[in-house]
Amino acid sequence: MYEISVIQSFSAAHNLRAYRGKCEQLHGHNWQVEAIFGALNVDKTGMVIDFKVAKEMLNSVLCCFDHAYLNKTNYFKKVNPTSENTARFIFQNLARKVKKKKFRLLRVNVWETAGSKASYYE
Repeated sequence: MYEISVIQSFSAAHNLRAYRGKCEQLHGHNWQVEAIFGALNVDKTGMVIDFKVAKEMLNSVLCCFDHAYLNKTNYFKKVNPTSENTARFIFQNLARKVKKKKFRLLRVNVWETAGSKASYYE
């Protein structure tokens, strides 16, 4: 199995619902997102997926979050904007873009801060 990953970032604000503590207040993060792709074999050029293409695909999902208040985005109006739920949203939307390709999306990692990461995979 081969794996590659790309990391992109976005800046956004959120507040957690049904939470007692500082994070129930509006606050922001410079989020880091890693998308990990894999394949049993590389293509004729020796790649799982071109890094440039992987970054473009990830950015096409992240663009709706950059400089946004996550709670006001369609998905997070009903879903609590935790790192875990953010990772799931990104994974599911990115996975739709890689359907029927020779590679697949393996995992999405999301960092709110350098020391706090959530992951989602199926």
